[in-house]
Order: sequence, then structure tokens, then C-alpha cells
Amino acid sequence: MSLRKKIADSPRVNRALEGLFAAYVKFAYRTSRWTREGFEEMDECLRRGEPVIVVVWHQRLMMAPYLFDTSLGRICALTSAARAGRMAGQILVRLGLETIPMSSHKRHVTLSREVLRQTRSGCSIGIAADGPRGPARVCSTVPITWARITGCRVFTVAFAERRVLKLPTWDKQMLPVPFSSGALRCQEWQDEVPRKPTDEEVEVLRQSIETSLEAITLRADTDAGRAPEGS
Repeated sequence: MSLRKKIADSPRVNRALEGLFAAYVKFAYRTSRWTREGFEEMDECLRRGEPVIVVVWHQRLMMAPYLFDTSLGRICALTSAARAGRMAGQILVRLGLETIPMSSHKRHVTLSREVLRQTRSGCSIGIAADGPRGPARVCSTVPITWARITGCRVFTVAFAERRVLKLPTWDKQMLPVPFSSGALRCQEWQDEVPRKPTDEEVEVLRQSIETSLEAITLRADTDAGRAPEGS
């Protein structure tokens, strides 16, 4: 085994990196000025003990703990079981979320039972719509699947900041920077998901939630005073 792989697989190294990233995100959030809009309906659901599905682009995932009020309820983020996904999941755990690792070796029925068990206990579900490997900002059918299975209401969320750090990842993952200003935005996706949708209906719904995510992300970018992605 190479030295690089040994370092990457070291629990001690991983814990240190997770702690550093989590501490940095907390510091950046606390030292910046934020506006939070559109969360009223989601917050009301949580106050009633009603779990929801929260959908975000993977690029904006690191601020997920501030896009859901954990003082009002629990949330489990679906994360990859691969090394990078495990680390990202543990960073989110340090920031107040719980995780459900998704693995290609885990049977779909097993994952479905776990998601159902969590939502029935009142835990919301967080999903990166284009994760864990992209393509960037192309929504998968995962949010549609879990909305159909759980019956939970779906909310699309986004964060943006005037200045950000972009990591050299497939989606140019964004990190907030300290002493800046930013926007946290939310809107409900209100399309009805049939119990047994056809492939064509699933594709229409997939495009609809992708459009909703793009709209709320553009709103966050605009409100934060930054140029939209790709402009």
C-alpha cells in the first residue's frame, strides 16, 4: 500500500481533517452576515413533527447544516459510502446532521427500509440532487424516488456568498469565507408524485425539481451579490 493511501485511510488523519473543515465552516458562518428567506413553511412542518425532504446541489452541500433548523428536528443526509463521501458525511455530523451512507453494495430494499424507518421516526432526509459524482447540476431521480416512497413534502434550498472558496472537485464545491455576506434560500417543490409513475412522468418530475433547484440557487446568488454560475 502506498504512503498516500495509508495517509488517506488513516482514521486519525481523517478525524483531524473533518474537525478542521467543520471548525472552518462554523467560523465562516459566524463571522459573516446572512439573510434567511423562504424557510417559514419548512419550519412549520418541523414544528408539527412532520419530516421533509431537503434537496440541494452537491456544490452547496457544505452549508447544509445552516439550510435546515436542527433545533426544530432531526435530519439524515444521504451520503456516499466511498472515502470522500464518508469524510463529507462526518463533517456534516460534526455540524449537527446525521447520515445514511449509500453503497453500491447495499441492496436498494435495505436502503429504502432505512429511509422509511427514519422518516417514520420524524427524521427529515437531505439529498444532494446531483451527488455523489455528478454530472454537476443535473438532478438525479433520487429525490423523486424518496418523495414517492415517503410521501414527505420536498423543499429545494441553496446558499450563496459574495465571496467563496471553490475546491478542485468535479462540481467546484463551494466553501464560505469569513467576514463576508451571504444568502440562505428555500422554496417548496409542489409537484405531486404519483404512486406508480411512468418513466415519462419520472423524467418530467426530475426536470421540474432540477428547474426548482436552479431557480432557488440563482435567487441566492443574486441576493448575495455574486454572478450566477456559468456567466
